[in-house]
Amino acid sequence: MESTTPPAKPTFNEALKVWWKIGLLSFGGPTGQIALMHTELVEKRRWVSESRFLHALNYCMLLPGPEAQQLSVYIGWLFHGRWGGIVAGILFVLPGALLLWLLSWIAVAYGNIPWIAAAIYGLKPAVMGLVAHAVIRIGGKALKNSAMWSIAAAAFVSIYFLHAPFPLIIAAAGLIGLAGGHWLPNIFNVIESHGKAGVTAVDDDAAVTAHPSILATVRTALFWLVIWALPVVLLWLVLGPQHVLTREGLFFSKAAVVTFGGAYAVLPYVAQQAVENHHWLTAPQMLDGLGLAETTPGPLILVLQYVGFIGAWNTPAPFSQLMAATLGAALTSWCTFIPSFLFIFTGAPYIEALRGAKLLGCALSAITAAVVGVVLNLAVWFALGVLMPKGSSVDWFAVVLSVGAFAGMQWRKWDVIPVILGCSVLGIIYRLWVV
Repeated sequence: MESTTPPAKPTFNEALKVWWKIGLLSFGGPTGQIALMHTELVEKRRWVSESRFLHALNYCMLLPGPEAQQLSVYIGWLFHGRWGGIVAGILFVLPGALLLWLLSWIAVAYGNIPWIAAAIYGLKPAVMGLVAHAVIRIGGKALKNSAMWSIAAAAFVSIYFLHAPFPLIIAAAGLIGLAGGHWLPNIFNVIESHGKAGVTAVDDDAAVTAHPSILATVRTALFWLVIWALPVVLLWLVLGPQHVLTREGLFFSKAAVVTFGGAYAVLPYVAQQAVENHHWLTAPQMLDGLGLAETTPGPLILVLQYVGFIGAWNTPAPFSQLMAATLGAALTSWCTFIPSFLFIFTGAPYIEALRGAKLLGCALSAITAAVVGVVLNLAVWFALGVLMPKGSSVDWFAVVLSVGAFAGMQWRKWDVIPVILGCSVLGIIYRLWVV
């Protein structure tokens, strides 16, 4: 039986440990990452309620950029203000960024390492099991009636079969929610029914902050805009506008504000520009980078860091190859992830102030249902890539491994860490000693 006694609000150090854990284990793209945060923050620790979590998630889904990282910034800010958000956002990205830098260097300097490839092979089915587990769990929370199921189904069909733009799907769901909230509020206000006030560390009825002032908002926006632009401006002044690092900074700053719909929506655009227009890397190298990003923790959009690394490695002057590539990777990640802090710290106070608005709640309930359909699309896309790689026949070892991982997490309540480690070891054994 669920406890009605609220847990203590986490200390900064307690939250720090959890953000480290999430950063190290955030495999599986946005689906797996959101599911991991939900498990750790809502279900296990009850630090934040279901309604607060979904309210924050819906706002982040409306923003350009990596929604899972933005969600971590938002919830970190809920717990401990601006510094809480900064630490949560950095730790969400840092482990994956460092690992991807290392794997990028190994790939260009030494080629593929067999045991690393084998571990990644075993990891993918584990991630697929985690994603399937997440779809069922989040869908069970959000799809409370036939109206929500219909919206989720329509979103899935629209994005998977009709290839409708993600922003259009979310906008349509929001409009449906507004109309439904006006005519059928009891059916459409699903989010409000989630959670119980007073049984989470962050009280669902408590205001996180006073109503924000315009002056404070402008000051915050200017601060983060300067932080975002500073390295790009310095590179322009020192190396000139045509240097590869300057061009990468400008390009990925632009990409950061047009990447609606998550990594899968923006990757075709980035691949075309990076490969065909800027010639920073080849098409096979782009696919290699996507594979590395899919199997390292952190947002899938970290693949952009790989693009920055390879582009600067190929044109390093006046630096060494490794130095130029490291600067390219760091700059790309900076321009990709710093905007998340800008969007959350300027917008979240207003979103929190609107939490009591019934009509907004109905719109966000419909958006949540649409998000479930979009997440299912990502899950299907990922499953096809794992179980039938490159359109080949079914990989039955991957099927068995993914079913075992899913069953263990769904019914045996296995933790993510042993599942990921176990599947990686099995992948090494299978690839190096069985096949």
